[in-house]
Amino acid sequence: MLCLRGESAAASDSPVGPAAAPDAGPPDGVYLFFSPDEAGLVESLVDHMCPPDELTPGGVDCGLAIFIDRQLAGAFGQGDRLYLHGPFRAGLPEDGYQRPMTPAQYFKAGVRAFDEHCLRRQGAGFARLDASAKEPSLVEVAAGRWDDATGFPLGTWFNELIYPLFEQACFADPAYGGNRRKVFWKMIGYPGLPAVNGLNMVRYRGKPFPGASIPQSMEDFA
Repeated sequence: MLCLRGESAAASDSPVGPAAAPDAGPPDGVYLFFSPDEAGLVESLVDHMCPPDELTPGGVDCGLAIFIDRQLAGAFGQGDRLYLHGPFRAGLPEDGYQRPMTPAQYFKAGVRAFDEHCLRRQGAGFARLDASAKEPSLVEVAAGRWDDATGFPLGTWFNELIYPLFEQACFADPAYGGNRRKVFWKMIGYPGLPAVNGLNMVRYRGKPFPGASIPQSMEDFA
């Protein structure tokens, strides 16, 4: 239900979006933002939502946890472009992000509420649940059914922060840490940077792009 097999990289109304192309940072597997417990939960989450199959490796091997970590550690996570001084009132969906926390703070508060409720309800944190328990838990969270029990808007947290980060981790340029080896671009036939060339957009609109089997990222033009 939550896996992206066959989906396109559709635009989202969430404020989540890759920051400027990063400089060379720490090696893959070194987290800048996650605590050890958060890393375990996120790795378990992305491996469940993107299990290994004939199209891609599992979520961790695709770099999805690294992408999420880098986004939360960077300008996006720190609320660089957000107004955070209040007053904070209930807004409309089109008003965008309306919270007194940065996305990084919001992430941590949600992870804590989510994992604590998993422990109370299932006897184990999310990372220790088997797949048969993880899936219904995520479905219920996404539907907002855990909000009252946790006293935290977990439905909104999942749908507007966690899932968009997961989706963008799959389809963003590999320079940001996810979509390792361009596996998701290859899966949907996306050629990478050549797709934004104006002439190519006209010439190949509605047609397969001849270079789609060997997509090119920002790193290929560095």
